[in-house]
Amino acid sequence: MSSRTPTSHEFLGAFAPSLADRAALVTGGGQGLGRALAVALARAGADVAVAGRTTARLEETAAEIRALGRRAVVITADVTRRGDPDRIVGEAVAGLGRLDVLVNNSGIMHIAPALEMSDDDWDRVIATNLTGTFTVARAAGRHFVAQGSGKVINISSNLGVRGGSHFSAYCASKAGVINLTRALALEWARHGVQVNAIAPGYVETDMNADLRANPEQLAAMLRRVPARRMARTNEIAPLAVYLASSLSDYMTGETLVIDGGQTSR
Repeated sequence: MSSRTPTSHEFLGAFAPSLADRAALVTGGGQGLGRALAVALARAGADVAVAGRTTARLEETAAEIRALGRRAVVITADVTRRGDPDRIVGEAVAGLGRLDVLVNNSGIMHIAPALEMSDDDWDRVIATNLTGTFTVARAAGRHFVAQGSGKVINISSNLGVRGGSHFSAYCASKAGVINLTRALALEWARHGVQVNAIAPGYVETDMNADLRANPEQLAAMLRRVPARRMARTNEIAPLAVYLASSLSDYMTGETLVIDGGQTSR
């Protein structure tokens, strides 16, 4: 037996998450963080179905996945439309032949003082961010419980942990996602299904392009972040790969916050 000490690269490589022979579904997979999550899962070896409302953007994500040698399925749907969550999961299973991982990433934001928030704007945010997360998770959960295994990864936000002025609907929806994650984890743990969440802070995506284009607003925002910058999507995606892999089989009901230290202030 060799007594050679493994290099740090070899040591860490032994713990690299592998998603070979796994199939994943990412909602909101057409752009931004959703696209980064889908591509990261494919890079780790998974075949990936991407769902969302804009077919052209989904096709762009699918092209990146296929360029990595993995299969991709495009599903044009709206998580807020009755019946679509079940259809999304059904088409993912049919297109990939199986389903092992769900990443619930669909989300929207509406910024307004609470006293000026309309009922329609409130309902729209809650329907997408919280109800949509639940209905897609429920559809996938039925499949996972029946097969005795599965991973659900819900994308929340650090605003679901700490709150924020002018983000009342978004904060409420993302806090709901965190407690929904705990509830589903408790129900499905005995069936071999793990449910966890990721709660990012500010991430460079299309959603905040206008803010990043305004130097004064950007500077004011970054003063609230100890790291003094936004995250890049490739700094969030590895967490999803870990949670989708067998390395996280004993982890459930947890929310991983990654926000440059903002919630620690």
